[in-house]
Amino acid sequence: MIQSMQEITIQELSSFSGDEYILVDIRDEDAFTYGHIPGAINIPEGGILSAQLPKDKKIVIYCRSGIISGEVVESLCEKGYDAYDLKGGYVEWLRGQIAEADGETAKRVEDSIRKKFHKQLFSKFAKGIVAYELVKPGDKIAVCISGGKDSMLMAKLFQEIKRHNKFDFELVFLVMDPGYSKENREIIERNAAMLNVPITIFETDIFENVFNIEKSPCYICARMRRGHLYNKAKELGCNKIALGHHYDDVIETVVMGMLYGGQIQTMMPMLKSTNFDGMELIRPMYLIREEDIKAWRDYNGLRFIQCACKFTDTCTSDGCKSANTGSKRKKVKELIARLAKEDPEIEQNIFKSMENVNLSTVIAYKDKEGVRHFFTEDY
Repeated sequence: MIQSMQEITIQELSSFSGDEYILVDIRDEDAFTYGHIPGAINIPEGGILSAQLPKDKKIVIYCRSGIISGEVVESLCEKGYDAYDLKGGYVEWLRGQIAEADGETAKRVEDSIRKKFHKQLFSKFAKGIVAYELVKPGDKIAVCISGGKDSMLMAKLFQEIKRHNKFDFELVFLVMDPGYSKENREIIERNAAMLNVPITIFETDIFENVFNIEKSPCYICARMRRGHLYNKAKELGCNKIALGHHYDDVIETVVMGMLYGGQIQTMMPMLKSTNFDGMELIRPMYLIREEDIKAWRDYNGLRFIQCACKFTDTCTSDGCKSANTGSKRKKVKELIARLAKEDPEIEQNIFKSMENVNLSTVIAYKDKEGVRHFFTEDY
């Protein structure tokens, strides 16, 4: 009799010999590349049932949180495979990888910022702050932490800037819980403790509010998150919120605007809030390359969640509501990477183009009030 679904824990898996099983990650390629269990192979959920798998070995399947993988295992068992569902999925494994807060990890991470990655990370962080006048005496900044590699590094860089004590400003490390699963929230809390980042957490019900929205849920979610962050930061006496967007985000946004939005725009390093008087948004990682962030993460053996969104626990790469926006950004990222292989200056030129706009060669543009001007006005 075929067992409909077999389950195995992380601890039980470790007792298997390496040639006894195959570990298969059925998340999409981006999630797998961001982080996966060592030894796993990636066969996205859409192709796993048609894949040629050995029937003389145990097939251990995992997804993000163990929700989708169970159905896949049932189907594989029905096809005659000795398949097992890894209980809790990647998130459960990830929880076990985060070290307890003993001070040693934080010290090692801080040393790497001061020494090995000083030029790539700290110098560019400081340069961005000075060049764009992002931090001024008397500021109280809410450093917004999502739990990913970018925002966690931003928190550590801000701590390092503060340590230099060039002028007086305050920091609040702010985490908004929009409805995270218990496991995702725990990973964020444990990483923050391990890295010695004293976070302030507040809760909202954003995920519940946007879960059933069919059109642009990610855009609406992002807008709501931004509003809640501004509101909480202002409540805490802050005048700025800091987000962890980096150099690659900037150039991808420029190209996406042209290809998919029919407009020339960029992701600004600093913005005044239109709905919260006296509040500003700053992006101090504006000059930092993503490859250097990844190198810092991997050098220190750090593991962060890629996305703690409620949708990604239950969606597949094809069915996810955010797939349209995500696929566009992925295509643009791949396009820029291909061009950069042919000409290494491509990325820098995209970035610099937003600083070298010649209005005499532009057919039309909008001023800061939104008024459209046509070239014939001054022809």
